[in-house]
Amino acid sequence: MKLFVYHTPEATPTDRLPDCAVVIDVLRATTTIATALFAGAEAVQAFSDLDDLFAVSESWPAEKRLRAGERGGEKVDGCDLGNSPLNCLPQVVTGKRLFLTTTNGTRALKRVEASPTVITAAQINRRSVVEYLQGAQPETVWFVGSGWQGDYSLEDTVCAGAIAAELWGNDVANVGNDEVLGAIALYQQWQSDLVGLLKLASHGQRLLRLEKEKDIVYCAQSDTIDVLPMQQSPGILVNHLKTTS
Repeated sequence: MKLFVYHTPEATPTDRLPDCAVVIDVLRATTTIATALFAGAEAVQAFSDLDDLFAVSESWPAEKRLRAGERGGEKVDGCDLGNSPLNCLPQVVTGKRLFLTTTNGTRALKRVEASPTVITAAQINRRSVVEYLQGAQPETVWFVGSGWQGDYSLEDTVCAGAIAAELWGNDVANVGNDEVLGAIALYQQWQSDLVGLLKLASHGQRLLRLEKEKDIVYCAQSDTIDVLPMQQSPGILVNHLKTTS
């Protein structure tokens, strides 16, 4: 298994795809996806375009859908939810499909949706991702950070490093590019204070200005839920652990 880290979807190679793509948007899309599926959502359907979300979700029964839209860190008008994992409570999402569009994370999913396997990772479900990769042993793995409007994000890189550190450290994976070692080093430096790192990050600063400190604290937790979001068909994610149990 060879590991590659790409800080943004724009940085990924355009002439090939990995055997397994791991999409990361810690603040907050992949944290929201993991939380919603763990809380009982039937699926999460991701869109990079807001108009597409409204058009597709309109054909879904109103009582079985939730529209979750975020731009610039705030909820989109006309949507039921924004992009806060704290809103994905069981009584809100159980049995429903979450139609989701965000500033960055859903763009990253779109970039790699043609890969044979696509999963999403966040700090909260890191352990589930590690265990899946250890068992499946895909030949090539891309960790694709979502970044912020094309720029590098600390929080996505540290999550990639948290996963890669265990795989590389246990000799079950090789390093494919220098970014992997950089991500591991970042995680090793900050693993005892991920809340502090996320608050320093530029997107963390944006969320603090929007008074969303509780979101940051939640997103910085490690290994708190056992869930593995996996693409079932392009753009549609389900909990792989539930479908195989």
